[in-house]
Formats: sequence, structure tokens, C-alpha cells
Amino acid sequence: MAVVALFLQRMPLARFAVSAAEYVIEAPVSFTGKACAAAFASLGAIDSIAGASSSGGPSASATLVADVQIPIAVVVGQPVKMDITVTGPAVTFAKSWDVTKTLPPGVSVVGATVVGNLWVIDDDTAQKGILTISGVATQAGLYKFTIEAWQNAGLTGSVTSGTTSINVSAASGSIATITTQPKSIAVNAGSDVTLTISATSTGTISYQWYKNSELVAGASSASLVISAAQPSDAGTYTVIVTTAGGSITSQAASVTVNSVAEAPVFSEQPVSQTIGQGSTVVFAARASGYPTPTFQWLFNGSQIAGATDPEFVISGASAANAGQYTCVASNQSGSVNSSPAQLNVIATQDVGRLVNISCRAAVGTGGNILIAGFVVGGAGTSGSEAVLARASGPALVPFGVTDTLPDPALQLFSGPTLVGSNSGWSGDPSISAAAAAVNAFAWTNTASHDAAIVESLPAGAYTANVSGQSGDTGVALAEVYDNTPVGTYTPSSPRIINISARTQVGTGGNVLIAGFVIGGSTSKTVLIRASGPALIPFGVTGTLPDPMLTLNSGSALVATNSKWGGDARIASVASTVNAFAWQFPTSNDSALLVTLPPGAYTATVEGASGDTGVALVEVYEVP
Repeated sequence: MAVVALFLQRMPLARFAVSAAEYVIEAPVSFTGKACAAAFASLGAIDSIAGASSSGGPSASATLVADVQIPIAVVVGQPVKMDITVTGPAVTFAKSWDVTKTLPPGVSVVGATVVGNLWVIDDDTAQKGILTISGVATQAGLYKFTIEAWQNAGLTGSVTSGTTSINVSAASGSIATITTQPKSIAVNAGSDVTLTISATSTGTISYQWYKNSELVAGASSASLVISAAQPSDAGTYTVIVTTAGGSITSQAASVTVNSVAEAPVFSEQPVSQTIGQGSTVVFAARASGYPTPTFQWLFNGSQIAGATDPEFVISGASAANAGQYTCVASNQSGSVNSSPAQLNVIATQDVGRLVNISCRAAVGTGGNILIAGFVVGGAGTSGSEAVLARASGPALVPFGVTDTLPDPALQLFSGPTLVGSNSGWSGDPSISAAAAAVNAFAWTNTASHDAAIVESLPAGAYTANVSGQSGDTGVALAEVYDNTPVGTYTPSSPRIINISARTQVGTGGNVLIAGFVIGGSTSKTVLIRASGPALIPFGVTGTLPDPMLTLNSGSALVATNSKWGGDARIASVASTVNAFAWQFPTSNDSALLVTLPPGAYTATVEGASGDTGVALVEVYEVP
């Protein structure tokens, strides 16, 4: 729970009680705590999603928490989406749900079955723990409904319930008239698909296409073109036509893509690596084809028993693991060998390690300041680590960054304890010397209001908080460098083993950008995670619904992921490095497990379909 601890350890506990008539929140809260308070406060009085376990269940209270402000108010033709989960003491994530069938026409419970007057989800095996209500409201009215989360399958055990509403207003003015609806189509894989709609109106018309109720990024014209369609493009497509008077949704058009046999082709080749003795290494290969290829890894030309996934992980590598690794991808249309990757295992004092972390984001006020977390330590280490922490605002101007934070204030915390602070570096020679030693970019203006701290830190979890000294706001860069003197590092020296940053993710230049540097003479394996929906059980509202994680080395793409899919390796490694567990295998959270040679890297978190919200990015050293 390293990272969650970073963000929760400085949050006084929020104690709450909710009834049908009132709510009470006691004790001040900070950043994550404020998000929790906002979630509870937005529930309102009667129309609240809250309650206590009953029906013979445990006496400890539990609460239903939504990721959007409720009650919801929308206009006819506007998409609706809300995720509900259970939080509170002694909570067991719900295995079955029911919702009274009084939702607006066009809005439904995802994955549910209609039973009488209820939408029912019964999922004993997956234990998803999240209820999703989504769709496009097509009829005005006030729709009140009740949600019940049951502890066990079959609507049994303790139950937590609450009531809320969706208020759908009629659009004002002239709404467009659809004259030609999009038509269903079936094609063979590799063919182009064009869906078209025609609409008339006295005003300006805009369009937005959806696939299976999910927004199609960039599809905002009367025609939707899918080039070289693949089976993954199959689905149900609709378009929302909007004018100043409101919106109207087209009829659904189905796209069927018939698969065509295709031999495997590698899109990602395994990369040769040099690692320290006892380290972990990951080889990865990606291949496309139809039917979906199977994989088999070879070591020096011989099959490796059980190595049948696109990734092959070696833990605790020794000289016996050194050699050549190849992946074979096969299907009914043929087989293909990947490029060979050489593994070298060496004994060295200068092993690969995290030596620099950074995060650039827009700094607001209150709970919206920039907070970068990191952990110092490592198995078998002792003593303290010298670090340089910096908060750049004005120093970013020479790089063409606009709207920078004029007067950054930097605070370094260990739990609730303030370790150090600075609100103006004043050309401090020790700061300049440390920056030069760690190859940080130079601050050329000694009178600037940029802030920095040089500290020696024992093992533990820390947060670097960047805010405006006088309540000012703007773009800032937080950095933490390993300031261990050159040539003195040994495997018993404490090092940075985990970094994290949580902020509001926007679009364009306001996405979440976290940088890190691998130092030393060997490659290092890291786990990188982008959490959006995974934050909901902690009471965080307004989370990024569909985080996409991209890893770059300079301008070169290293890897990307937009849904982790319950990957067993990701879950296992997360447990090994003490990351908080992701409860939902089907969530849109994203993760990468990669082995990287020494160098600088950038992890970017953005909405996969242009969505926005709160996200957490983490980078863990994998021993």
C-alpha cells in the first residue's frame, strides 16, 4: 500500500453519518480527503446514495459512492454515465446489485438483466464491485431510482442501498431532423467502412459518433470512416446530432467484420538486455494475425516449458539465464519467429536504479496543488540517501512554457512531519552545485522565485508538495534527484524505489506527465500504473474514466496500454512491490511491466477518448 499511504497518511480521518434527512462530515481534510468530502457532500439529503449494511449483515456502516455529482441533471440527447461502488468500514465488494427500473428511456444498467421491475447484476465469480449506469437520455422527466448493493450473489447477505435521481430537461429551440439514418453493414476484414447520416436544421449542426455507447474520438462529422476494418471494429454505432436547441440520437447501425485468415506478424520485438545478478527482466513480443496467434518462447533454440504468453519474465536472474531468447507466434495460417534478444547477466556495484523523478502539471489551490510522492529504501539497504528536490515555475519560461507558476513554494513531508521547505532559492551555491552534479537543467536566474531543498533522507515514504506561495496558480515542475556522490553508490545504499503523482488530467497540454531516469550501468525492470477507476473505492470522485498510459524514451514510443485486463502478472508484481490492489479486473486502469536500459523516460496519462478527470501515476522498482 506504499502509494496510497503517501496520499492518505497526511489526510485526517473523515468521520461521516448519513440519514434520509441530513449528512455530517467532521474533521478537516486535505487533497484526497477533500475529494471524499465532496463525494459525500454532493449526495444531498433525500436523494442520497448512502446507507448502512442490513439484512443480517455486519453492523459496520457502508456507503455507495458515485464518480459524478448526483443527482444528475442532463438535457434530452445528452449522454449519461455514472459508476457506483461501495466504501466504508468492513466492506466486502458487492457480488450482486439491483436497480429499480425507473431510469430515463435510453439509459440502462450495463451488463444487467431485467427481472420484473429491476435491473439485476449477479456476478459471483468476477466480483467487479462497480455498477455502471450509462446511455443517452431520450425523454424529459424526473426519474428517481434506488440502488442496492448485495454482499453475496443472488441478492443475499448484507445490503447497502440509496436513492438518487436523473433529471432530464427538454431541449430548447430547434432540434435537427434526421433525414437519412446510418445503415448496418457487413464487410471482410481489411475493407473500409463508411457510415453516413443526413440531418437538417435551421441552425448549425454538430455530430458525435459512438461505438457501443462509448465516444469515438475525433468522429465529429456526418460520416464515420473506418479504414481497413478489423474484427475489433465490429459493434453498434450511433451518432448524436446537436444544434443550439438540443440533441437527437440516430438509430443504431451494426457493423459486422468477417475475419479473414492472416498469418502472424510481429508488431513488437523483444529487446536485448544487460541486467545485474539477481534482478528481474521482462522480454515482450506482440504479434497480430487471425486466428489470434499463440506464443512459445525459446531459450537458445529450445522451448521453455509454460512460456506461452506475449511476455516472458525471469526473476532473480543468474548466469545460467544468460543467452538468446526468441518468441514464436503461430496460428492456422503459419508461424513466425521474432528477432532474437540477448540476455547478459553481470555482477556490478553500479546496478540500474531510479535516480530522478519529475512531474509537470497545472498547480491550483487547496486540494489541487501538485503533489509528488516517492519512497526511499530498498531491500538490504541502510543509512540515508542525499536528495535534491526542486519546484520550477519561472525556470520553465526559457523553454517556452506559458502560464507558469510565478512563486512556487516547496514543502517536503515524511507522513505528517515537515522535513524541509523553501519558497525562493536565491541563487544558493549548494543548490547550484547539487543540480550540476545530478545533471539537472540549470537555473540561470539567481533572483527567480523557484524553490529547492537539499536533504539527507532515511528510508521511508515522502511527498513533495508544490503550491503558490501567495495563492498564485500556474504550471510547475516538481523534481526529486538522487544526490548520492558519483562513484559512491553500492547495492546497500538507499535509493528511490517508488514514485507517484496525482492530479487532474485534462486534454492537450494539460495531461499528466511524469518523467523518470534509470541510472547505473544495467537495465532495470519497473511497473508503471495509471489509476482512474481504481481510485473510486478510496472515495475519490471525478476520476479519469479511461486512462491511457504511454511510455516514451525521448520521441520514441516504448510501450502503451489502455486497459490492463486483469493481467495476472501485473497483479502479482503489484503485490510484490506493495502497491495497493486493483479490485476490478475489467476496469479501464492501465499498466506496463517493462525492462528499461539506463536513460530518461516519460510516462504520459491521458483520457483514451479525450475524457478528463483525476488520475494517479506510479512507477515502482521491481527487484
